[in-house]
Amino acid sequence: MMEANDVIVDYTDNNKVLGKTFYWMFLGLLGSGIIAAYTYYSGLFVTLIEGGGFLAVGIAELVIVLLFSFLFRKLSAAAVGVLYFVYSMVNGITLCTVFAYFELQSIITLFGVSALIFAVLGYIGYNTKKDLSSWSTYIMVFLIAGLVLSLINLFVYNSTFDLVVNWFVLAVFLGVTIYDLNKVKLLQENPDFQSDKIHIYCAMQLYLDFINIFLRILYLFGDRRD
Repeated sequence: MMEANDVIVDYTDNNKVLGKTFYWMFLGLLGSGIIAAYTYYSGLFVTLIEGGGFLAVGIAELVIVLLFSFLFRKLSAAAVGVLYFVYSMVNGITLCTVFAYFELQSIITLFGVSALIFAVLGYIGYNTKKDLSSWSTYIMVFLIAGLVLSLINLFVYNSTFDLVVNWFVLAVFLGVTIYDLNKVKLLQENPDFQSDKIHIYCAMQLYLDFINIFLRILYLFGDRRD
């Protein structure tokens, strides 16, 4: 017999949360792609390079991520949504560099490959019966290690080391994607997190996972411009 304090999980609502999560993720990626293409093909890319504008863009991205992370619970759903879309737009400016370094056909092809890989990883993470919450510590360690290695590579650039760093970071985000999709399932089934903005939080996580997977695959396998 069900106790009064038992929680009834509405799987219909859960599916709606998952659907909203991917919808917002798609909108974020679409916005980033449009802004990236416009920034490059309009010539704004050159203006930003000559004026040192990319530093300001990088700082803006960091500030938005910090605001999103630390104020998520306090802000309204509308405010969180605005932060998410502003971040995707600003990040689109940064992503314009891929058009400068890689062939358009290669970008399109590897974007599709990344989407397929992401879908497979997402399916595994969402449908696994295992509790992946224990991965959090390892993921944090590997993410920090990837960041440190990337920073080191900026100063002591070496083609072999660069290749190792890119493969390492790619492997990390493959695991992070599985973990995050599993976390989406756990969050949407937890009544403490049921709100009108949880799907935005999940969309931000998955957006970042996909972008990192795509960029690493592009750097590893993309056809560079002459």
